[in-house]
Amino acid sequence: MRKRENSTPDKHPPQPHAGHDDSCGCGLLHLLEGVDEFTQHVFPGNKELFQSLAHSQAPHTLFITCADSRVSPEMITQTRPGELFVCRNIGNIVPAYGEMLGGVSAVVEFAVLALNVQQIVLCGHTDCGAMKGLASGGAATTDMPTVHAWLRNAEAARSVVQTRGLEGDAVVQALVEENVRLQLTHLSTHPAVAARVAQGRLRLQGWVYDIGHGKVAVLDEAHGSFQSLAEARARLQRKLTAK
Repeated sequence: MRKRENSTPDKHPPQPHAGHDDSCGCGLLHLLEGVDEFTQHVFPGNKELFQSLAHSQAPHTLFITCADSRVSPEMITQTRPGELFVCRNIGNIVPAYGEMLGGVSAVVEFAVLALNVQQIVLCGHTDCGAMKGLASGGAATTDMPTVHAWLRNAEAARSVVQTRGLEGDAVVQALVEENVRLQLTHLSTHPAVAARVAQGRLRLQGWVYDIGHGKVAVLDEAHGSFQSLAEARARLQRKLTAK
């Protein structure tokens, strides 16, 4: 197992959650202390790495995930600076090409055509607030018009899940998984992605990260179901061996 510099849990004590009174600015002070810790202790031990990245980058993966504060791509994958090109937004959504051209579309295009990433991982996660909002049929986001409009890009996932007769937490979990499938489909409508996939130069993969258990399930697109990490690794190793 690879041991990375960023695998060590944060040494700083946890700060109050959003919504708590932080009129003293303790949260900002916490961030500044973290920067000082990085500058004084982390950077010196990784100086050669950062110097090698000072003027260029060559990430191997575009990692698209939710903006949720509990999801840390570099910690989950145990990767170092320079390996992942990360795109985060509410609900790990990728609008279909032409539907809502903007930040996400630009990130995808740049990652594929300028950075030549070799794979794109689209990662959802358990207990996703965006999927809870989607499950409510929009009732939970009526006072957030921008979020409400954004979640329309996942509406097809809700339509699929509605037919299953699920209730409670099962609805949200089903939406998390179905949304990963849907956003991968949307991703494939982007010309740069479609072309590179057709050329065999780009691979797409869907994940669901379980926050409470630290596990990742991987979408087996051939069967449309999610596999354990061990199953996904074994399947990929068989493919690589067969080449």
